Amino acid sequence: MILVTGATGNIGRPLVDLLVGEGAKVRAVTRNPQAAGLPAGVEVVEGDPARPDTIAPFLDGVTGLFVNPRSVGIAAGDLLALAQDRGVQRAVALSARNVDDDPARQPSRYQGDRNKEVEDAVTRSGLEWVSLRVGYFATNTLMWAGQIRAGDVVRGSYAASTGPATGGAPIDPRDVAAVGARALLSDALVGQRPVLTGPQSLTQEEMVAVIGEVIGRPLRYQEIPPEAAKQGMIGLGLSEGFVDAYLSLLAEAVGQPALVSDEVDKALGRPARTYAEWVADHAAAFRAPGS
Repeated sequence: MILVTGATGNIGRPLVDLLVGEGAKVRAVTRNPQAAGLPAGVEVVEGDPARPDTIAPFLDGVTGLFVNPRSVGIAAGDLLALAQDRGVQRAVALSARNVDDDPARQPSRYQGDRNKEVEDAVTRSGLEWVSLRVGYFATNTLMWAGQIRAGDVVRGSYAASTGPATGGAPIDPRDVAAVGARALLSDALVGQRPVLTGPQSLTQEEMVAVIGEVIGRPLRYQEIPPEAAKQGMIGLGLSEGFVDAYLSLLAEAVGQPALVSDEVDKALGRPARTYAEWVADHAAAFRAPGS
């Protein structure tokens, strides 16, 4: 039995699908089981991983645990201690390439991710462990979708930046989920911290051009002052702390090729999906209604 935290999220949902496809028994933790919409055969249970006592009974019979840092937060140590007591054998953590950086330079922390705490808890748990250190999610570029639906110009700072210093080689979350499934179902990655990236280093300007090519519209990236970009991102609901950290890392990555790793290829026996492939699968998000 595999227990998945964050089971309805960006990584958890495709991970559940992949595990089911491999014939694994899956127990999915969610705060709202009625809205989960997970595949038939998945045991959906109600609990809050940030309060490990609420899911302690569901650890019985579990051999593998997927630990999502946004779901678990600072309770990771308590959760892993419970997991060890209940006989769990392996824990796989979702982490980040910049996990060892100054916390103030990790934008995802402002979104609630506690990558460092979760990775430390997993690697010190006494269980078999894997920590997936992810670079830049392709889904981050959905922040441009509103501008693209409204016109042919994306306005933002640092056109020549390859994205946050965590790596602007955008990765499809499904590839992260696939490596997570591999880590849970085989021994190939035990004791490792693979850095997962997409196959191409792309600047902000190049990513916008790719979106245009896929949806069949000429798009361009118009560079604007950082303060104007900041206000636009805050207007999307992003916190000021997140935006400041994000823009600072964008500035540092101007003209710097992003890290491109081969860890997805090594884990899965195939190349990571390209950014264009991800855009094609999410083209509707960038198209105006009726187009």
